[in-house]
Amino acid sequence: MELLAQVLAWFGDPAHWQGTDGIPTRVLEHVEASGLSVLVAATLALPLGLAVGHTGRGAFLVGSIANLGRALPSFALLLMLIPIAVNLRLDFSTWPILGAMVLLAIPPMLTNAYAGIRAVDRDLVEAARGMGLSGLQVLLRLELPLATPVIVTGARLAAVQVVATYTLGAVAGGGGLGRYIYDGFATQDTARMVAGATLVALLAIATDVAFGGVARLTAPRGATARRSLAPPAGEPGAA
Repeated sequence: MELLAQVLAWFGDPAHWQGTDGIPTRVLEHVEASGLSVLVAATLALPLGLAVGHTGRGAFLVGSIANLGRALPSFALLLMLIPIAVNLRLDFSTWPILGAMVLLAIPPMLTNAYAGIRAVDRDLVEAARGMGLSGLQVLLRLELPLATPVIVTGARLAAVQVVATYTLGAVAGGGGLGRYIYDGFATQDTARMVAGATLVALLAIATDVAFGGVARLTAPRGATARRSLAPPAGEPGAA
């Protein structure tokens, strides 16, 4: 109960809600860095996952990347990337943690993009090809709409993992909510540590809920496949 009172008092201190070390600033830093990491990872992972899922070639590569991503701990990646950033004269408080988070986010998005495309009914795919749709049209108008909920789930997993793990950036002098945990540990300020961990947990939950809403909105309806197969006006086969 005493610790709870200390944590509540910490949150109630106006000094913790303003300035460069204030809660709004740290939350914004955390969200911006996490969002950038997920965005970069999506740029790299989704095209590859869609291509492999559509063609069926390279599945071994997808599995290897996914397994490697799960095997390498984020903290070890961070420690490996710090000296590389120093040698390249990059900001070691920013680039190593960004690189580690990108590598953390790639496997779930890559595997879900691949799995989502491969899960589309092959009879529908063959029917689309029989209607004269090209491979790219089949991917964009049939497979991608039907696979979107699975792809969003991969992004959801990646985003929650990155938000929860980005706290490691404080070890390299980065910002975000990890500063409260790291600084609290260094100064033996337990209330600060618990408050930081609580904020990270709440932000991870909010991220999960937000992506869950997107997943529900993108869930295919009964007529999705028929709309996907129907050629737009002006194309061969249009009414």
